[in-house]
Amino acid sequence: MADFSVSLKKGSLVRLNPEAYRGSLEAGASDAEVPAYVLEGPGDILLVKGEHAQIRWRRPVPDVWLRLDQLQPWQP
Repeated sequence: MADFSVSLKKGSLVRLNPEAYRGSLEAGASDAEVPAYVLEGPGDILLVKGEHAQIRWRRPVPDVWLRLDQLQPWQP
């Protein structure tokens, strides 16, 4: 698996990488089933702080924080 976290920055369009997310601390603290929009994307990175990014999905849902290594660039 490629490390995309280096190229992700504010304004990048992303989606969740299910393999990196599965079994993580974040997955354990969330619903068992991940919403489809998170896997399909795109989400906009609003802020990068350390190894985490604040993501805004193009849906009427709250912003979320995820680790950069759990994200991958969105491809239309």
